[in-house]
Amino acid sequence: MADQTGTIAGQTLIDALRTGGERSFDDARAMPPDVYTSPEFLACEQRDLFAKEWQCVGRASILAEPGDYLTAQIGDQPVVVVRDEQGQLKAMSNVCLHRMSVLLEGRGNIRRIVCPYHAWNYGLDGQLKGAPMMDEQAGFCKESYRLPAIRCEQWQGWIYVTLDTDALPVDRQLAELTELIAPYGMTDYIETFYEEHVWDTNWKILAENFMESYHLPMLHRATVGPHSKLEEMECPPGRAAFNYHWITKEASLPIGNAHPDNTRLEGHWRKTTALLAIYPTHLVTLTPGYFWYLVLQPQGVGRVHIRFGGGLAPEFVADPQASAYMASLKTLLDDVNAEDRRGVEAVFRGVHAPLAKPGHLSRLERPNYDFARYLAARLAQP
Repeated sequence: MADQTGTIAGQTLIDALRTGGERSFDDARAMPPDVYTSPEFLACEQRDLFAKEWQCVGRASILAEPGDYLTAQIGDQPVVVVRDEQGQLKAMSNVCLHRMSVLLEGRGNIRRIVCPYHAWNYGLDGQLKGAPMMDEQAGFCKESYRLPAIRCEQWQGWIYVTLDTDALPVDRQLAELTELIAPYGMTDYIETFYEEHVWDTNWKILAENFMESYHLPMLHRATVGPHSKLEEMECPPGRAAFNYHWITKEASLPIGNAHPDNTRLEGHWRKTTALLAIYPTHLVTLTPGYFWYLVLQPQGVGRVHIRFGGGLAPEFVADPQASAYMASLKTLLDDVNAEDRRGVEAVFRGVHAPLAKPGHLSRLERPNYDFARYLAARLAQP
């Protein structure tokens, strides 16, 4: 009975989202508070989004050598992505086939995948190579053990994985975005830092915060806010798999504009930033000189795990002042993140209020409207 009640509660919220999405954008409102606080709604997201959609796990360039690996999580499924001996990226289940321990943590380089529990060990292709003392068991056949493969594709230098064998290829889903941002050459941007954090907020509150720039002048008044011109921001309608908007600004750092050696960008594009929200959880700020990104993973309704990284366009990496540019970028982003954390944690406290009520969206929150419609469409599937 409890499970049925939860299903009804989740479906009621999905219906409310669908109703909101049927409004024209001129009359659009924020999402209902319960979509951020309901465990039943999160269960729907885990079932229909995280178990089915493509999800980014990082930059391909950090896995440069055979044996380089990174780990991630798709819902309840631990994943490892490794560069094999042939130089190919492979994604596999990160769970031992013996007693089901998680195999690897974090990032690093390995010659074999060794289970920390009983030392069963696997090659970079996932094939079991060794299992101590198991040759004493007549029914054991080492050749029958291989870590299950997980779909893995690359787009613009990013690694994506999915558990859905029927999902359309990433490059097809993001074909329009590829065309929109082609002059930036994001594939060649170099990651220079990476961190992981956990914040006390709902994952969608953080995603929405990234998607809109309406908050910049106030929340980021001590950092990037004064350099952002709201009247010049463009927020076009989103697409099925992503939304985006443009900001033309006078950069607070030299790396915010195109490097003199950058011949890809011309005119106002040399100082235009693209804000990209690739559903469900990959968020990228792409400027002519640098990029930074967030990849989100809910840990319950009130906590979100964040993969946070960034780096420079190739011209700035090659510049003699590259180290100084990297340091200044990280300092700026740390300050911006601190401001964002205060903002999104305050919103999460607010959505619990008995008198909380969603208000109308501004024209600069078009991405939030599109995000809500995406959720309603995906979560409404039977």
